[in-house]
Amino acid sequence: MPTLFDPIALGDIHAPNRVLMAPLTRGRSTGEHVPTAIMAEYYAQRASAGLLISEGTGISREGLGWPFAPGLWTDEQVEAWKPITAAVHEAGGRIVTQLWHMGRVVHPDYLDGAAPLSSSATTAPGDAHTYDGKKRYEAARAATPDDIARVLDDYSRSARNAKAAGFDGVQLHAANGYLIDQFLRDGANHRDDAYGGTPENRIRLLGEVVDRLIAEVGAGRTSVRFSPNGDTQGVLDSDPESVFVPAAKLLSDKKIGFLELREPGPDGTFGSTTQPRVSPAIRKAFAGPLVLNQDYRAGSAQAELDAGIADAIAFGRPFLANPDLPARLKANAPLNDDVMATWYSRGAEGYTDYPTLEAQAA
Repeated sequence: MPTLFDPIALGDIHAPNRVLMAPLTRGRSTGEHVPTAIMAEYYAQRASAGLLISEGTGISREGLGWPFAPGLWTDEQVEAWKPITAAVHEAGGRIVTQLWHMGRVVHPDYLDGAAPLSSSATTAPGDAHTYDGKKRYEAARAATPDDIARVLDDYSRSARNAKAAGFDGVQLHAANGYLIDQFLRDGANHRDDAYGGTPENRIRLLGEVVDRLIAEVGAGRTSVRFSPNGDTQGVLDSDPESVFVPAAKLLSDKKIGFLELREPGPDGTFGSTTQPRVSPAIRKAFAGPLVLNQDYRAGSAQAELDAGIADAIAFGRPFLANPDLPARLKANAPLNDDVMATWYSRGAEGYTDYPTLEAQAA
């Protein structure tokens, strides 16, 4: 069986190890969603990952509802990403961008008061993060055929922009209760047209978006992220295997580069609940590399590779405070603790100032 430190082909991307960096929202862009110079240092510091998956990056103004998150729909944003991808490549790394449409969890404050877009006219639970603090989510409107056509065009444009910005590929964010997930799972999708009802209909938009991404960057540089288990931002499904297994088969047939799953870890926990894992069933349906993510450490990650459930592991929070995470895991060295208060703050503190093993030794 391979180890975490063996190389792997993730479609057309050749990764030197199987320790991937999961997408992590950090809020260091401008208020107009333009990446900033400090982001080049942050990503380059973590270039020893087998592959960096960027923080969620908005495909349109309509689809981005997080303060200071980056976008990829304007020329200014594309130009600002170029030195970031260049810094990663100069450090020997590889980076793909995660394309993000948040759907119903975009607060109207980001949309000049307009209702957000979703699969159905529903309201997310809880509060949105806005530039004026937390506010209750408001009701979304159900996407019309014209809306869907426009969103597909937005995905095409963002993938085209990602290529122009120097990214090595793209990942479709189809997890965590955002727009694609709102179409996939029956807890949020109440449609009775070609995009709702049966699992075949609910995965239709997923397939159409992936086709658009493949047309721009190629199948081997396209990947997808699912969260098939549990309640994420009020989105859940009554029978996850019934929709996510055919969705995985659809992606397998399209020969995408890899599929990433955020699901309960080996102990079955997901937040405060316990959920059955869907990865074994997805493993049988998806022929390409399968990447798992959710609170792994070195031992539990290697166990997934040994069991043949996963081909690589994406680490999230450990990469926040440990820019040299692959080296630390390989050496069985202690990990720095991350500081939650700086996850989404604006400066270098808790972002680019975590020491490497080498710096600590010096």
